[in-house]
This record gives sequence, C-alpha cells and structure tokens, in this order.
Amino acid sequence: MMKPYPPITDYMATSLITFRKDTDIREAIDVLLDKKISGAPVLDQDGQLIGMLSEADCLRILVEGPYNQEPASSKLSVKDYMSTQIKTIAASKSVLDAAYEFVRSGYKRLPVVDAGRLVGQISRVDILRAIQKMEPDVKHIPDSWRGREPEMPGYKKTFYAKNS
Repeated sequence: MMKPYPPITDYMATSLITFRKDTDIREAIDVLLDKKISGAPVLDQDGQLIGMLSEADCLRILVEGPYNQEPASSKLSVKDYMSTQIKTIAASKSVLDAAYEFVRSGYKRLPVVDAGRLVGQISRVDILRAIQKMEPDVKHIPDSWRGREPEMPGYKKTFYAKNS
C-alpha cells in the first residue's frame, strides 16, 4: 500500500514577507533583493490577498519605461505592477497536488489559503525539499525478480542511480 503524499502545510513558509498595494515599488524591489525572494503576496488593510508581486512584474518598470515617460513627482506603487489574477492552492492539498500545479502553470510560488485566508506560501523549492525526504515503500527486490531486476535506461542513469 502506498503512503499518502505529505500535506503542503508540512513544507510551506508561514512567516511571509508581504506588501501593501500602496508600497513604493522601489522599496518592494529592495525587499525582494535584500530577502533573496522572487516574489511576495500583496495584502489589503484587512489582510486579504489581493495580488502577487513577482520579479517579472517588477521588470515591467524597465520594459514600460516609466522613468522616462512619467512625471518625476508620480509615485509608482506595488498596485501599478502586481498581478491581480492569483492562482492559489488550498491548505488541504498534498505536495503532489502542488507539484502538478507548478509543472502545469509555470509559477514559482503559490499562496496557500484556508477558508479564503492566506496561511502560507509554497514554492518549487519547498516541493523539492519534500521530495528529498520522501522514501519509496519498497526498499527490496522481490524474490520473483532475482536475476532479472528492471534496469533504468542508460540515458537516465545518474551518479545517484548507479550508486543506490
């Protein structure tokens, strides 16, 4: 019998860096760089998730050229660049569900919600950590396979596969 996949709540980050929509975009970029993160949730005054700010969102500053086109007095804020179409994942989901979403969507991180409230964030790296801790159920070769063990194709062999 196969073990169930661990819940994402075992691996998600819960102490999140978050932004408000009125945060100056340059301050937000400073935080992303300083904390070495690729994005963060944007919350309203009630703590509700209203957007996500990613590195790609911030790159729009350069691509759209506001430094040359906007009046010097205008303050660019997170709300001008954040993504408002947010893909979330329920706290009840497993690491397999999250891995599927990452492969299918291309996102690097997903906000984790429980009853509509932000409770954490799961990233691709978090799922990789989960994979590292997972162990196969079968650790031996069945007697009926002795002498004819299945072999991995050569192009898929890695140092670890050869030495396991």
